[in-house]
Amino acid sequence: MHIVTNVHLFPNHTEASKVIMQYVAEVSGKGQDIDTVKEQLLQSNPVLEAFGNAKTTRNDNSSRFGKYMDIEFDFKGDPVGGVITNYLLEKSRVASQNSGERSFHIFYQMLSGMDDSSLSQLLLIRGAENYNFLNK
Repeated sequence: MHIVTNVHLFPNHTEASKVIMQYVAEVSGKGQDIDTVKEQLLQSNPVLEAFGNAKTTRNDNSSRFGKYMDIEFDFKGDPVGGVITNYLLEKSRVASQNSGERSFHIFYQMLSGMDDSSLSQLLLIRGAENYNFLNK
């Protein structure tokens, strides 16, 4: 089975992908190994969004990359593994954004959520306002 989400078919394909993954997790079987795979698949989304999504004028959580997910199922239809391939990352967004838009979420999350010791080790200071490339 193949499911394709596309920006032209699903204006908010990021959310469509999440719903599909939640559905697969809900309807598939139970068991320690199966639950581990389901949890890993579901928990990959916030990490991928942090590194690949950004605020745009039309969407606060707009994906700025392509994602291909290949979920492997056993003969009973339960997920047993998967591979996520990212492509077409909008790299220019790191240093430059249009008015009213932001860079990738991860930069703001790090600067607001990391403890002071970790920030210091990375030679960073708290607050996106301290960085020109995050303040456009």
